[in-house]
Amino acid sequence: MNTSTTVGDFESGALPHMDDLFRTARRVLGNQSEAEDVVQETFLQAWKSFERFEPGTNCRAWLYKIMFHVIQHNRRKRFSFNLRSTRDDNVELEAALVYEPPVPQELTDEDVIAAFDRIPTQYREVLVLADVQDFSYKEVAETLNIPQGTVMSRLNRGRKLLRVELGEFYQAYGIQAAVENAMHAQA
Repeated sequence: MNTSTTVGDFESGALPHMDDLFRTARRVLGNQSEAEDVVQETFLQAWKSFERFEPGTNCRAWLYKIMFHVIQHNRRKRFSFNLRSTRDDNVELEAALVYEPPVPQELTDEDVIAAFDRIPTQYREVLVLADVQDFSYKEVAETLNIPQGTVMSRLNRGRKLLRVELGEFYQAYGIQAAVENAMHAQA
Protein backbone atom coordinates (compact mmCIF):
# COMPACT_ATOMS: atom_id res chain seq x y z
CA MET A 1 0.00 0.00 0.00
CA ASN A 2 1.34 3.43 -0.96
CA THR A 3 1.48 5.49 2.27
CA SER A 4 1.50 8.91 0.58
CA THR A 5 -1.59 7.99 -1.43
CA THR A 6 -3.29 6.67 1.71
CA VAL A 7 -2.46 9.85 3.67
CA GLY A 8 -3.85 12.01 0.86
CA ASP A 9 -6.96 9.85 0.53
CA PHE A 10 -7.54 9.96 4.28
CA GLU A 11 -7.04 13.71 4.46
CA SER A 12 -9.37 14.41 1.55
CA GLY A 13 -12.00 11.84 2.54
CA ALA A 14 -12.13 12.03 6.32
CA LEU A 15 -10.80 15.38 7.55
CA PRO A 16 -13.57 17.52 6.00
CA HIS A 17 -16.03 15.83 8.41
CA MET A 18 -14.11 16.68 11.60
CA ASP A 19 -16.18 19.76 12.52
CA ASP A 20 -19.48 17.91 12.01
CA LEU A 21 -18.25 15.00 14.11
CA PHE A 22 -17.15 17.36 16.87
CA ARG A 23 -20.47 19.23 16.91
CA THR A 24 -22.36 15.94 17.06
CA ALA A 25 -20.15 14.53 19.81
CA ARG A 26 -20.54 17.77 21.76
CA ARG A 27 -24.34 17.59 21.51
CA VAL A 28 -24.51 13.92 22.42
CA LEU A 29 -21.99 14.06 25.27
CA GLY A 30 -22.72 17.56 26.55
CA ASN A 31 -19.05 18.15 27.31
CA GLN A 32 -16.51 19.83 25.04
CA SER A 33 -13.47 18.07 26.49
CA GLU A 34 -15.07 14.62 26.16
CA ALA A 35 -16.19 15.48 22.62
CA GLU A 36 -12.64 16.47 21.67
CA ASP A 37 -11.31 13.20 23.09
CA VAL A 38 -13.95 11.15 21.27
CA VAL A 39 -13.30 12.84 17.93
CA GLN A 40 -9.55 12.38 18.37
CA GLU A 41 -10.07 8.69 19.17
CA THR A 42 -12.46 8.41 16.19
CA PHE A 43 -9.87 9.74 13.77
CA LEU A 44 -7.17 7.56 15.29
CA GLN A 45 -9.37 4.47 14.84
CA ALA A 46 -10.32 5.59 11.32
CA TRP A 47 -6.67 6.08 10.36
CA LYS A 48 -5.71 2.66 11.74
CA SER A 49 -8.42 0.94 9.74
CA PHE A 50 -8.46 3.18 6.65
CA GLU A 51 -7.16 0.38 4.45
CA ARG A 52 -10.50 -1.40 5.10
CA PHE A 53 -12.53 1.63 3.98
CA GLU A 54 -14.03 1.06 0.55
CA PRO A 55 -13.45 4.05 -1.73
CA GLY A 56 -16.66 5.34 -3.23
CA THR A 57 -18.73 4.54 -0.14
CA ASN A 58 -19.99 7.10 2.37
CA CYS A 59 -16.93 8.15 4.40
CA ARG A 60 -19.06 10.44 6.58
CA ALA A 61 -21.36 7.59 7.63
CA TRP A 62 -18.31 5.36 8.23
CA LEU A 63 -16.77 7.99 10.53
CA TYR A 64 -20.03 8.45 12.45
CA LYS A 65 -20.27 4.71 12.96
CA ILE A 66 -16.75 4.67 14.40
CA MET A 67 -17.52 7.69 16.58
CA PHE A 68 -20.64 6.15 18.11
CA HIS A 69 -18.71 2.95 18.72
CA VAL A 70 -16.09 5.02 20.61
CA ILE A 71 -18.84 6.80 22.58
CA GLN A 72 -20.43 3.48 23.57
CA HIS A 73 -17.06 2.06 24.57
CA ASN A 74 -16.34 5.10 26.76
CA ARG A 75 -19.78 4.83 28.38
CA ARG A 76 -19.15 1.19 29.27
CA LYS A 77 -15.80 2.13 30.83
CA ARG A 78 -17.38 5.03 32.75
CA PHE A 79 -20.29 2.85 33.93
CA SER A 80 -17.86 0.21 35.19
CA PHE A 81 -15.91 2.90 37.05
CA ASN A 82 -19.08 4.40 38.56
CA LEU A 83 -20.11 1.01 39.92
CA ARG A 84 -16.92 0.95 41.96
CA SER A 85 -17.54 4.35 43.60
CA THR A 86 -18.98 4.28 47.09
CA ARG A 87 -22.66 4.81 47.61
CA ASP A 88 -22.04 7.10 50.61
CA ASP A 89 -20.22 9.63 48.42
CA ASN A 90 -23.18 9.76 46.05
CA VAL A 91 -25.68 10.25 48.88
CA GLU A 92 -23.63 13.11 50.37
CA LEU A 93 -23.33 14.79 46.98
CA GLU A 94 -27.06 14.48 46.26
CA ALA A 95 -27.90 15.95 49.67
CA ALA A 96 -25.58 18.93 49.05
CA LEU A 97 -27.04 19.81 45.64
CA VAL A 98 -30.04 22.13 45.50
CA TYR A 99 -31.62 22.89 42.16
CA GLU A 100 -33.20 26.25 41.54
CA PRO A 101 -34.82 26.51 38.12
CA PRO A 102 -33.86 29.62 36.17
CA VAL A 103 -36.45 32.24 35.31
CA PRO A 104 -36.22 32.68 31.53
CA GLN A 105 -36.72 36.07 29.90
CA GLU A 106 -36.80 34.94 26.26
CA LEU A 107 -36.28 31.82 24.22
CA THR A 108 -32.65 31.65 23.08
CA ASP A 109 -30.59 29.11 21.21
CA GLU A 110 -29.10 28.14 24.57
CA ASP A 111 -32.60 27.41 25.92
CA VAL A 112 -33.35 25.12 22.98
CA ILE A 113 -29.99 23.39 23.42
CA ALA A 114 -30.61 23.03 27.17
CA ALA A 115 -34.02 21.46 26.45
CA PHE A 116 -32.34 19.17 23.93
CA ASP A 117 -29.68 18.20 26.48
CA ARG A 118 -32.38 17.14 28.97
CA ILE A 119 -33.61 14.48 26.55
CA PRO A 120 -32.21 11.00 27.28
CA THR A 121 -29.09 10.17 25.27
CA GLN A 122 -30.66 7.36 23.22
CA TYR A 123 -33.15 9.85 21.74
CA ARG A 124 -30.60 12.66 21.43
CA GLU A 125 -28.29 10.48 19.33
CA VAL A 126 -31.05 9.67 16.85
CA LEU A 127 -32.28 13.29 16.71
CA VAL A 128 -28.78 14.61 16.01
CA LEU A 129 -28.08 12.10 13.27
CA ALA A 130 -31.50 12.26 11.57
CA ASP A 131 -32.62 15.86 12.08
CA VAL A 132 -29.34 17.76 12.38
CA GLN A 133 -26.93 15.71 10.25
CA ASP A 134 -29.65 14.59 7.76
CA PHE A 135 -28.75 10.90 7.80
CA SER A 136 -31.40 8.55 6.43
CA TYR A 137 -33.13 6.12 8.81
CA LYS A 138 -31.04 3.34 7.32
CA GLU A 139 -27.78 5.25 7.89
CA VAL A 140 -28.76 6.10 11.46
CA ALA A 141 -29.60 2.44 12.10
CA GLU A 142 -26.24 1.32 10.72
CA THR A 143 -24.34 4.02 12.62
CA LEU A 144 -25.93 3.19 15.98
CA ASN A 145 -26.19 -0.53 15.25
CA ILE A 146 -29.93 -0.65 16.01
CA PRO A 147 -32.93 -1.73 13.91
CA GLN A 148 -34.45 0.82 11.54
CA GLY A 149 -37.80 0.54 13.36
CA THR A 150 -36.05 1.51 16.60
CA VAL A 151 -34.62 4.56 14.83
CA MET A 152 -38.10 5.66 13.76
CA SER A 153 -39.52 5.02 17.22
CA ARG A 154 -36.74 6.89 19.02
CA LEU A 155 -36.94 9.76 16.55
CA ASN A 156 -40.69 10.10 17.14
CA ARG A 157 -40.33 9.84 20.91
CA GLY A 158 -37.34 12.21 20.96
CA ARG A 159 -39.24 14.86 19.01
CA LYS A 160 -42.17 14.56 21.42
CA LEU A 161 -39.86 14.86 24.43
CA LEU A 162 -38.27 17.96 22.92
CA ARG A 163 -41.70 19.51 22.36
CA VAL A 164 -42.59 18.81 26.00
CA GLU A 165 -39.30 20.31 27.23
CA LEU A 166 -39.89 23.44 25.18
CA GLY A 167 -43.54 23.49 26.30
CA GLU A 168 -42.37 23.59 29.92
CA PHE A 169 -40.17 26.54 29.01
CA TYR A 170 -43.20 28.37 27.61
CA GLN A 171 -45.22 27.45 30.68
CA ALA A 172 -42.69 29.41 32.74
CA TYR A 173 -43.86 32.43 30.72
CA GLY A 174 -47.48 31.57 31.38
CA ILE A 175 -48.11 30.54 27.79
CA GLN A 176 -50.40 27.61 28.51
CA ALA A 177 -51.40 26.90 24.89
CA ALA A 178 -47.89 25.76 23.98
CA VAL A 179 -47.83 23.32 26.88
CA GLU A 180 -51.28 21.96 26.05
CA ASN A 181 -50.28 21.45 22.42
CA ALA A 182 -47.09 19.67 23.48
CA MET A 183 -49.00 17.46 25.89
CA HIS A 184 -51.61 16.57 23.24
CA ALA A 185 -48.84 15.70 20.82
CA GLN A 186 -47.36 13.44 23.53
CA ALA A 187 -50.60 11.44 23.90
